[in-house]
Order: sequence, then structure tokens, then C-alpha cells
Amino acid sequence: MITKDKIRNFSIIAHIDHGKSTLADRFLEVTNTISSRDMKEQLLDSMDLERERGITIKLQPVQMEYKGYCLNLIDTPGHIDFNYEVSRSLAACEGAILVVDATQGIQAQTVANLYLALEQNLEIIPVINKIDLPAANIERTSLEIINLLGCKKEDILLASAKDGTGVSEVLNKIVEKIPSPSGSSEKETQALIFDSKFDKYRGVIVYISLKNGKIKKGDIIKLISQEKEAEVLDIGVLSPIMISKNQLEAGQIGYIVTNIKSIDNARVGDTITLKNQNPDKLLGYKKMKPFVFTGVFCKKNQDYEKLRDAILEISLEDSSISSEPEKSIGLGLGFRCGFLGLLHLEIITERLKREYNLDLVLTVPSVEYRIITKVGDEIIIRSAHEFPDPSYISEVLEPFVSCEVLIDKEYVGAVMNLFEDYHGIYKSMEYIEETRLILKYEMPLSQILIDFYDKLKSVSRGYASLNYEYLDYRKVDVVLLEILVAEEKQEALSTLVYKDEAYREGRRIVSKLKDLLPKQTFVVKIQACIGGKIIVAEKLSALSKDVLAKLYGGDVTRKMKLLKKQKEGKKRMMSQGRVDIDQNTFLKVLKR
Repeated sequence: MITKDKIRNFSIIAHIDHGKSTLADRFLEVTNTISSRDMKEQLLDSMDLERERGITIKLQPVQMEYKGYCLNLIDTPGHIDFNYEVSRSLAACEGAILVVDATQGIQAQTVANLYLALEQNLEIIPVINKIDLPAANIERTSLEIINLLGCKKEDILLASAKDGTGVSEVLNKIVEKIPSPSGSSEKETQALIFDSKFDKYRGVIVYISLKNGKIKKGDIIKLISQEKEAEVLDIGVLSPIMISKNQLEAGQIGYIVTNIKSIDNARVGDTITLKNQNPDKLLGYKKMKPFVFTGVFCKKNQDYEKLRDAILEISLEDSSISSEPEKSIGLGLGFRCGFLGLLHLEIITERLKREYNLDLVLTVPSVEYRIITKVGDEIIIRSAHEFPDPSYISEVLEPFVSCEVLIDKEYVGAVMNLFEDYHGIYKSMEYIEETRLILKYEMPLSQILIDFYDKLKSVSRGYASLNYEYLDYRKVDVVLLEILVAEEKQEALSTLVYKDEAYREGRRIVSKLKDLLPKQTFVVKIQACIGGKIIVAEKLSALSKDVLAKLYGGDVTRKMKLLKKQKEGKKRMMSQGRVDIDQNTFLKVLKR
């Protein structure tokens, strides 16, 4: 059995598309953890969505053996929305590899994740990846890393994960620099739950980092925060498949299968110990709070039960999702779900569609507002239709975020103008290299939700990268903008907007709907209103139908009779007809 001084627990910190998953693949090949026959690209990215998009969504632990050492890698996501996954991984490690693309340099999310690692005093190994590409700028990237870390140039490793260059050197540096775990097998048992998943056949499976003590099959364990006890049915390591062991000791990373049937009783960040022991609780990862809320409804009301079960199953493996039942007059029964960001929302809803074969309708994403009433009460709302009568409101508070944008110097003007358009408040500017700098702004979270990131990439020609963190709640002047189609309120399009932008936003939505909606057999009114007052209105003309085509012979009275009948029918349809708006139209309307 490998002793504790031969164990190295580490994570990889990188921005999206900087080669993190490819480097993990090379580690598995060089250490012979996976045979060449079984090897495939992005091996640790188990979801189809991860492979399609080329991004890591779920963290994935894997154990490797290299030169007599046990290397435990926890593969982490790189996108800003999955920052909570990174925080879990780092809590279970003693070191981290900082991977930077030689063609792109340091990115904002890389900086944010690096700060998380430094806060936990992890040993950092800087690696410049993709050095084989013609566009690689090793000198500039090295300078950025030196300015960021304060390290020496000789401390930076050069690699190409694609062709395997420098991979062995990185593994050697892991063994040399990253310290072994500091715990002891003789102390009372303390294990940190850094992830969990639900298996319909085996129940809850928790991934743990065993800081102190021992856990073996048949032990009765105790979850300190939940004050729950459970039996260890199976225990082992992941390489990357589950390999059962008789026991795990201090310093090891592995899994435990228990008889727990609800993941709520095995929360990530909790501390596991043995039944008759009472050690201190470990400091877990930083719990992330959902920031983006949207209503999730089924197009077919009979699928509600199926949707409920699907959301429950997905939330079992992703504890950052919040959900509560919601009822809509127009959309029926559904759930108000909370996510960490728009990509998180998009990934989860796509999984609901694919894995559970659900046809969904989503409402406009919104943030969590705090309403202070005139009598001093505080109301929390997460959707536009919960907005109370303005006569009862004293003030509205909205979450603000601190933004860091890493850009090339030539795009500073365009990016600053974009922030100004989105109610950004300038804070500072800091150069990390002669031609690259970090702009810092504060802005309302709601302004980032829909298309700010796309606009940022557009004005910077794809070179800007964004990171944001929650700051506080601040007073804002917002109103409820409601959209009516054929005089029927469209709850999915109702949104809270700044008062001075209400007309412009109403005009934009109404105009887009007029262009996107198919013509009906009757004139369709499309209106935007605030507090019952119409501020913008358009009409979608009716489909023309020649009712006189079947007419032959007779005098003019027959013609007039048919035209009058058509006119009355259109008038009746206008008062009774309804228009179905498909999901694609909703999504197009959301884009500014």
C-alpha cells in the first residue's frame, strides 16, 4: 500500500479551451492509467454535452500511479458559471497546475480561480500550453504569469498537451513541488465531501478527501452537519472507474457508497467521521448561491410529474440548483429554478430535454430582487410576475457584481462604452503586461444576464474575458414591463426593466415579435404596457384570404354578403383568438 508521503493531490486551473482536459488525457496515457485501446479524447468529460461543447461541466477525480507515487487529479471546469465546482476541488487538494494557453495568455476566469487556490495556500505549478501552435507567444505569456504569480521564468514549464511535449516534466514537477497530505491515520476520522452523485441502483455515492483517520467497509459513519449515520457499503478509489478497496486512509481521495437514499443528507462540504468519534468540522468549500432564476414549464401539462422527477434527479448531483413549485395562469404548473449563470441554466435545461425527453418553455431569466414596502417589510421576488403593486413599494434593491475584464489595449474604448450602456460603474484599470490590462467595473447582475457576454466578445473581436463576483444589493429604479399578444398577457416575456429604458425595451420586444410571429387569420395586437398603461403597440396584419374565389355569377349583393361575413369572422377571431409562441421565438426575443 502506498504511504501518505507518496500521495500528491492536485487540481488543474485553466480557462475554457486552454487545454486542461487534453492535458488530463496525456497524464492518463503517460501513467498508463488507461490503455491506448480504451483511450479517447476528453476521457474525464463523461457527458455528451461536455464533448460537444468542448467544456468541462462536472469535476471528475481520478487516481494515477507514477514512479511509485499516487497522483490524485481532480479535473475541474473552466467557465465562470462553474466556479463552485473549482472551489470544491481545491478544498480537497494541496496543489494546483495553472495552465495558460500560449496563444491567448492569462484570462479573467484563470485569475479568479488562481485567487481561490492562493487563498487555500496551495502550491502552484505554472504551465504554458499549446507551445506547438504557430501563434504561440511564449515570451508575452511568461511575462503575464510572472507579473501575476511573482515567480521566476525558470519556474514556468512549457508543454503541448496535444502532442505530449513536456507532459512528463509536468508530472515530475508535481511529485517534486506539491506537498504530501498533512493528516494522520492515527487521529480521529475527518473526511471532506467534495462531490456527490445519485445512482438509482446504489443510492448516494459521495466523493471524499480523507484528511485524518481511516474508513473501511462496514464502518458506521456520521455526517457531522446533518447528524446522520450511515453504513459504508463500499469504499474505494476512482481510476477513473470505481475500484473497490477494503479501506481508505488519511491523504487519500476516493468514494463511499452508503445506504443514504437522499442526497440532502450527504451535502457537499460536510465532514464525515466515525460513529463514536467527535472531531472538529472541516472547513468545506465556499457554498455558491444561485443568482439567475427562471420559470421552467412543460409544453404538455401532463409532463409535470416527469419534470418534477427530472429536476430532483439532476439536483441530486448538482447541489447549486435551487427549485420550488410555481404556478402560471398561461403556462400551468412548473418550477422556479435558480442557477449560477446563463451557461449553467442552458446546460441544465438542455440535459432536461435530452436525458428526460421533455419539451420545455422557459420564462425570461431574472435575478433575485429585494422589495422594501412602505410599511418596512422586505419581500424577495425571483420572477417578474411576483412584482407587487408599485403603490406599496418604498424601494427596490438589486444584486450588484464586481466585474473584471481582461482585454488588449486597443479595445479599451469599445469595452468601456459597452459597460456604460449597461449601467457599469468604472472602478480601476491595471496593466498586467504592456499591451494587456484588467478593467474593473461594478454593475447590476441583471445587465449581464441576457447578452452582455456576447456583446463583450463582439466589441473585443473575441479577445476579452470576463469574471464577476457578487458584491451587495443596491437601490435601483425598475418597473414591470408586461407584453400582451392578441390581448393575452405573456408571462414568459414579462420582465423588470429600468424605468428610463422601459420604452426602448418595450419597443424592441414588440418590434421583434412583429417580425418573428407568423401571420394569423386575424389581426394580432402586440402591446407593451406598464401598470396597465400601453406604452408601445403594433399590429400584425391578418393573412389575406380570397373569399370571392368561389363566387361565380349573381349580382353584387352576393359579393357584399361574403365580404361582410369575412369581416365579422375576423372581428370575432380578434376577440377570441390566441397565438402560440414557440420556444425559439422566446429565445430570439431575449437577445438584444
